[in-house]
Amino acid sequence: MLNTRALLLLRPLRAGPRSRLRSGHGVSTRSYSDEAKVPDLSLFPMERIRNFSIVAHVDHGKSTLADRLLEITGAIQPSSGNKQVLDTLQVERERGITVKAQTATLFHSHAHTRHAYMLNLIDTPGHVDFNYEVSRSLAACQGVLLLVDANEGIQAQTVANFYLAFEAELAIIPVINKIDLKAADPDRVAAEIEKLFDIPASDCIRVSAKLGTNVEQILEAVIDRIPPPRGDATAPFRALLFASEFDSFRGAVARVMVRDGAVSRGDRVRTHSSSTSSRPRDYEVSDIGLLLPLPTPTATLYAGQVGYLVCGMRQVTEAQVGDTLHSAAHEVEPLPGFKPSKPMVFAGMFPSDQSEYTSLRSALERLTLRDSSVSVQRESSAALGAGWRLGFLGLLHLDVFQQRLEQEYNTSVILTAPTVPYRAVLTSPRLIKEHGSADVMVLNPCELPDRSVVSHYLEPMITGTIITPDAHMGAIMKLCQERRGTQVDVLYMDGARVMLRYRMPLCEVLVDFYDILKSLSSGYASFDYEEAGYEPVDIVRMDVMLNGKPVEELTNIVHRDKAHLVGKEMCIRLRDSIPRQMFEVAIQATIGSKVIARETIKAFRKNVLAKCYGGDISRKMKLLKRQAEGKKRMREVGGVPVPRGAVIAVLTRSPARSPD
Repeated sequence: MLNTRALLLLRPLRAGPRSRLRSGHGVSTRSYSDEAKVPDLSLFPMERIRNFSIVAHVDHGKSTLADRLLEITGAIQPSSGNKQVLDTLQVERERGITVKAQTATLFHSHAHTRHAYMLNLIDTPGHVDFNYEVSRSLAACQGVLLLVDANEGIQAQTVANFYLAFEAELAIIPVINKIDLKAADPDRVAAEIEKLFDIPASDCIRVSAKLGTNVEQILEAVIDRIPPPRGDATAPFRALLFASEFDSFRGAVARVMVRDGAVSRGDRVRTHSSSTSSRPRDYEVSDIGLLLPLPTPTATLYAGQVGYLVCGMRQVTEAQVGDTLHSAAHEVEPLPGFKPSKPMVFAGMFPSDQSEYTSLRSALERLTLRDSSVSVQRESSAALGAGWRLGFLGLLHLDVFQQRLEQEYNTSVILTAPTVPYRAVLTSPRLIKEHGSADVMVLNPCELPDRSVVSHYLEPMITGTIITPDAHMGAIMKLCQERRGTQVDVLYMDGARVMLRYRMPLCEVLVDFYDILKSLSSGYASFDYEEAGYEPVDIVRMDVMLNGKPVEELTNIVHRDKAHLVGKEMCIRLRDSIPRQMFEVAIQATIGSKVIARETIKAFRKNVLAKCYGGDISRKMKLLKRQAEGKKRMREVGGVPVPRGAVIAVLTRSPARSPD
């Protein structure tokens, strides 16, 4: 049995400079620690292992708490400069949010039994757009720390994270953070937790992650309240691949939670997806280890342990998140993974210069390996060239993905206006046969079937949760009604705050809903949503015409009641973006054959009367008539070139200002 003396082996590891950890973008780019400094992992049976995550609303102190846990267990040296140690991406440090779930293995001796335990911590994102990262992390855990701000109390994402953990049947330890603040009211927050989540207030641990107050109690609670992982140490090797990254030299670096058996360097392994294919492929494990939090090679990973594994997977499609890795010598049942993500926001992505298409494609392949919640389909545009239509979980997710492309891969991209996935129920037998189904998903506005062959359209709905001071409840309820929302529930959490639940169309909250919500509530309201199926909707396809010719890139899907307003705005933007021509240019927004908005770009006009100083008026009229006929011929035979900048000005969305 391993006691606290064995932990002394880890002390040289603590002095490693943290700057090395921050310089990389994940496992594959960090510096490595010495294998000799790691204790014998075979001395940690599953009864001495705890796998847990930290979940919370945005800015409730997850990363700060992770820093203190790393310091207390000796993974890093205590320092005032320890801020967001596990947040290694540049975008995470710039925005102050967690985007990518990070793993760290901690060693801690129980205060009473003096037994040493291995604690595998996964720091998860807090924003709704990165819920997929949270669900992936929870699949490798047996418990969570539900972190709540002692000042702000329970927020919308707190509720969402609680139900994620509750549905996964994980042990939940409520932790009230920031008790050092003057306005902190931990008693009120504990009462809220008991009322909403049915967890006794006495079970809440009150801490200050910033000062380290009572943080050691969390480690004791993790050992006492979270069960050990389930598995069979004597069975053939089987592990869940819950995250992966790409290294230019070694290929895919998989993060795994070993469920059964053990895996060592030199072992032959296989993915379950490969086993079920016609040509199974085996891989040889070349590197394996723990994250302490620096990648630290070990000889073997045993049942219940979490670490990284490199086995020569060179294609991004070989390391599928949610797949089961197992011994190549044995056929095993796949582990239950997790519900795949469903993109809720789609946007076109094109290289700024078509000569950069190949490099952007390579960057997309590698980044989508790290972020498997992004869907990718090829797309082409007459104005923007070849590109892709990408699916994201939300606007912040889209923003962060674009920023990571630019920062980590030095690419420059054009991102078109975001849309939501509509559905069309067809009535035409020919189209039903062509699509293979009467229910067709519409991701591109140009592909929306005509109303004459459709019985009805469907739009995606959400159930939104808003927590706000009751003084702002009236204005927020009015906003939800204006966005075609239907009230589902109203719950008073205490004497000053209320939780509203509304069913609304996703497209109504896509762009500016959060900004307006924050404005109406003076910044105090929080918002979270979950998908809630589809409902029939009256939508139309709006085309933009230049002198009677449609511009495919500007086609849009809008609700019929808002078509005139949207069309007018697009026409004005185009009028201000397209250069004047030698002939008049008519910009029209149309629904079918009906024009709903129009703007005109006046033509350049030469003063053909300048040489006339008097005389008969018929001479002047003849010159004006000849000029008009010439411009008419020019308009008929001359096309209107749509500059790339004009398309970008109309389509490119404003940066999403979601909570970060």
